[in-house]
Amino acid sequence: MKLSESSDSPAQSNQNQPRAPFHSRPWAASLILTAGLALLAFGIALSLSFGAAPIRLEEVWNAVFHFNPELQSHQIIWEIRLPRILGGVLIGVCFAVAGAIMQGMTRNPLADSGLLGLNSGASLAMAICFALFPGTSFLKLMLYSFVGAALAVGMVYGTSAISKSGITPVRLVLAGAAVTALLSALGDTISLYFNVGQDLAFWYAGGLSGTKWVQLGIVVPWVVAAFIGALMLSRSITLLSLGDEIALSLGQRTGLVKVAGMILVLILAGAAVSLVGSIGFVGLIIPHITRKLVGVDYRWIIPCSAIMGALLIVFADLAARMINAPEETPVGVLIALIGVPFFLYLARKERRAL
Repeated sequence: MKLSESSDSPAQSNQNQPRAPFHSRPWAASLILTAGLALLAFGIALSLSFGAAPIRLEEVWNAVFHFNPELQSHQIIWEIRLPRILGGVLIGVCFAVAGAIMQGMTRNPLADSGLLGLNSGASLAMAICFALFPGTSFLKLMLYSFVGAALAVGMVYGTSAISKSGITPVRLVLAGAAVTALLSALGDTISLYFNVGQDLAFWYAGGLSGTKWVQLGIVVPWVVAAFIGALMLSRSITLLSLGDEIALSLGQRTGLVKVAGMILVLILAGAAVSLVGSIGFVGLIIPHITRKLVGVDYRWIIPCSAIMGALLIVFADLAARMINAPEETPVGVLIALIGVPFFLYLARKERRAL
């Protein structure tokens, strides 16, 4: 029997279908990547120079490339400022890429690891570790953070799916807010009962001052592996962002892609929270702005979000050290001052989904 064009395989008959709504802007993405890397290098240099003890850029260069352990300025650069700044770059990448993956998979512009409970779940796990298992190694803290984040995700999706109308963007955020409040209250209760509030204050506020080389050595392989996985999954996330029907018609195994994407999100968010604590809104702001600039192709959104997320954290941390010098303002507070109005703006646009 002769086959008509309509009886071709879904991948063949629809191979040109997603191109129309992609609206990809490679030139804008290329500009963001090149200019962003240059600006990031400039921000890192400024952050290494400014602080309680100002250090000239020439001395910063010598400390980085011609380290002399006998000079105090070189020790400040290598032991305090450089791991802190690289930690900021790392967690900016983590939160931004995690938010981009979540927004793409759920088609929800309000999705963010902080708003959907991942950060509070990881923080609760760390509170339990401090209370019941003092002296836990950093590697185990990371693993517990992953478990806590996974528990929070399960609670959020389970709660938002109870309604007959299913999961909607705003309902997902409301469930995330409820779960975040619950897990945060549990964490506060544990910290008060076991008197570990002082140890947890750093993670709850969100700060980079305690970042050490040994912590970066543990976190970096996880983050690099997750970022590579996100790049490999980016085309599938693009198709999911256009709708499950289109993704299925193009041969995508949507269930497998969502599971893989959520594992990547758990690794990225869990690693970031274990390193610097709960810093919200980075994964909400950065992917949304990036999508406006480069289009909806996640092969561009993910790397551009990584660069812009790193830029946001590096310059926010620099501002946090300069606002009330020599005291430090938690970087999470500055990010929240930007993120809360941005969230309210997006929530107003999504109010019809209630």
